[in-house]
Amino acid sequence: MEPVKTWLQRNLKGDPVLWGIVIVFSLISMAVVYSATGTLAYKNELRGRAGSVEMILFKHTSLIFVGLALMWVAHRIDYRHYSRLSLYALLLSVPLLLFTYLMGGSVNGAARWMTIPVINQTFQPSDLAKLALISHLASMLSRRQQYIDNFKTTLLPVILWVGVICGLIVLSNASTALLLFFTCLLLMFIGRVPLKHMMLTVLIVMSLGGVALTLGQRWGTVKSRIESFTDKSKPVPFQLEHSYIAIATGGVAGKGPGQSTERNIMPHPYSDFIYAIIIEEYGMLGGIGVLFLYLAFLYRGLLTVMRSYGAFGGLLSAGLCFSLVLQAMVNMGVAVGLGPITGLPLPMLSMGGTSLIFTGISIGVILSVSRGEREIRPMVGEPEDEARIPKQTALA
Repeated sequence: MEPVKTWLQRNLKGDPVLWGIVIVFSLISMAVVYSATGTLAYKNELRGRAGSVEMILFKHTSLIFVGLALMWVAHRIDYRHYSRLSLYALLLSVPLLLFTYLMGGSVNGAARWMTIPVINQTFQPSDLAKLALISHLASMLSRRQQYIDNFKTTLLPVILWVGVICGLIVLSNASTALLLFFTCLLLMFIGRVPLKHMMLTVLIVMSLGGVALTLGQRWGTVKSRIESFTDKSKPVPFQLEHSYIAIATGGVAGKGPGQSTERNIMPHPYSDFIYAIIIEEYGMLGGIGVLFLYLAFLYRGLLTVMRSYGAFGGLLSAGLCFSLVLQAMVNMGVAVGLGPITGLPLPMLSMGGTSLIFTGISIGVILSVSRGEREIRPMVGEPEDEARIPKQTALA
């Protein structure tokens, strides 16, 4: 019988520390979601729907395993193929985003979901669009390193795609669009785009985005949330108030697994404010532990960037890594009152279908870059052939 260590080395390529971090996140997610979904199960019972806590946990666990499976598939594909696939995914994202805005399912006044025929499952096209835009932006910047300061050749296509995708997303999801745009700016900075061109991109995309926001579904919500955060004379929003209570009563070591009381009061303790439930049940130590895991994930992702021979692999890994960690930081910042309410889930921890699946694919792509670089770079202690690094495409 093949030893477990040999089997893992043969089937799980790439950075082993990243694999370990993802598995730990998955275990934490199952434990916390199981604890936080009691109210959801009770509401399902009142409405005559099937959905006990065990059934919800089974569905969530199944989605975690689907995400892990897709992550494994994505990491087995040579990351260079994602350069071509990203364009097709972007072209598919545009009509899907339009269809969702015009005819998609609406929750809390925002049309973000569409139902996939036959399997009758909801799907959030913005998750596909995020992955596609970051991948294609990395591809565009890597192929244009020799013409990085050329407006027509480099900046115009970047502004076109970033403006179109972020503009379509902001119609129904302002926080996701803003976070995606900020990620794109970081990617442009790493890709050595001149500062003046980045400022021009900000002016053009923010202007178009502002128009799209006022014409879309979320202008009133965005305005009220910003006013609630900046105007201290207004009462604290209900969710945020109970998030504060959960954090304050968690103490250093927490109340213990499954002992949260605020989970029975907060509307969505298993998604947007799951970090508050983590602190309530596992205390400040648990909250710091989760924060440390995200920082460790960022560190290992940036190591992949540093070890990358070519520009595309480094930019691709950096963009996806920043996207996930920035979203996590925003979610945790909202829970502790450092920013206005956004509605963004906590990556790898919150309950959700599309988010878990596309997070898994994104991490798989990062692992694919790590796997590719590990296979072509010499191992530690072996001499490196610096001449193999293409200087015109290496990350500066």
